[in-house]
Amino acid sequence: MGMQWFCGLVLLGLVALLGSVHGESLEHLVSRLPGQPKVSFRQFAGYIDVNEKTGKSLFYYFVEAEGDAENKPLTLWLNGGPGCSSMGGGAFTELGPFFPRGDGRGLVINPKSWNKVSNLLFIESPAGVGWSYSNTSSDYITGDENTAKDMRMFLIKWFAKYPKYKSSDFFLTGESYAGHYIPQLANALVDYNMHSKKFKFKIKGVAIGNPLLRLDRDAPSVYEFFWSHGMISDEIGLTIMNECDFNDYTFSEPHNVTASCNDAIGQANKVVGDYVNNYDVILDVCYPSIVKQELRLRKLATKMSVGVDVCISSERSFYFNSPAVQKALHANHTKLPYDWKMCSDVLNYSTTDGNINMLPLLKRIIQNHIPVWIFSGDQDSVVPLLGSRTLVKELAHDLNFKVTVPYGAWFHKGQVGGWATEYGKLLTFATVRGAAHMVPYAQPGRALHLFDSFVHGRRLPNTTKLPINE
Repeated sequence: MGMQWFCGLVLLGLVALLGSVHGESLEHLVSRLPGQPKVSFRQFAGYIDVNEKTGKSLFYYFVEAEGDAENKPLTLWLNGGPGCSSMGGGAFTELGPFFPRGDGRGLVINPKSWNKVSNLLFIESPAGVGWSYSNTSSDYITGDENTAKDMRMFLIKWFAKYPKYKSSDFFLTGESYAGHYIPQLANALVDYNMHSKKFKFKIKGVAIGNPLLRLDRDAPSVYEFFWSHGMISDEIGLTIMNECDFNDYTFSEPHNVTASCNDAIGQANKVVGDYVNNYDVILDVCYPSIVKQELRLRKLATKMSVGVDVCISSERSFYFNSPAVQKALHANHTKLPYDWKMCSDVLNYSTTDGNINMLPLLKRIIQNHIPVWIFSGDQDSVVPLLGSRTLVKELAHDLNFKVTVPYGAWFHKGQVGGWATEYGKLLTFATVRGAAHMVPYAQPGRALHLFDSFVHGRRLPNTTKLPINE
């Protein structure tokens, strides 16, 4: 009995020592997800408290890079919404190592996962999104400022839990409303670095896909996109361009909107209709009621459109709401009174914060010598490239940056991957040809090429010559 007790203490001591030596939180190690193929890298998942007084805690999923993880960079990815899950979006639909299988009960390998070149950190933010929660209901009434503050606290505590990554190059990435999340977080981390005498975040770059940056430019580009893609008539398009004044346009109270403008916008939305995926206008739509029925019967024949599973949203919801999956991920330990959903029903996010102009924050990031890449899937009508490209040009002008790489095609595997332009070494705009609002989802190979170039500080190739590593 005494010897068993002694051996038990020794074993516990070894486990604690190993956790300390390798600089990681072993209690958050994910041994294997249900239906997961065997892989060589490790995964971690769990909660970090960001406000112990109110019981606010954010859920994260961390995936090591394939091979030599300690010497590869660390990349944070945030989805937008506001209020949508980075687990459901980035991690298991776009750039993570796995996708849900067609029956919603297992996983398949993503051959174009970004963890081939970087460690990946996904966070469900703010509290109220996915499995992130608070014990204080008023925490679900929030906005950009609180989101950035909580994320900064999360990252301080996360790096304390995983100290071996403190010296890693750190990249901040995301899409859509992350056009707000990422610049605000980057500035909060820059402020922290300025005042910290010890640990400093090693921020090496910011990249945001199809980002909401300035509403009064992003809003009219939606209708310019509809018009230029033949989705609305010349008459409707001309009326919107001539009658709608988008200056000082806001989410909650659009200014200077005439009756004829409102009528034309209503007609445009009706003509586009419900049978086109606005996030990718060349993608087919999924009919969820059919999918859910087939999932129950376990007879789902995965629906494909140009090589993309258009029903993946239903499949991932089925997977994430499995008790076995939640247990494996150390998720939902408080037994939340609602199912996991891609976008939150409990969050009451500010309706005015979306009006904030992000260009001044991007300018400050660049002035701190942090490169910024803005990239756009060119089939997205929700936050189209037309607005983003114009805003990047305005930002370059404000910084007095000259064009150093003229707007032109970049190439992936001998084909046009998209179009790009550079303003010095710190500002790049790139499109991804044939990509959706969720760029890695629709064009995984081109997206990985763009990301690989971004984290390694390489220019996107402007020649059809195949690189050696392709």
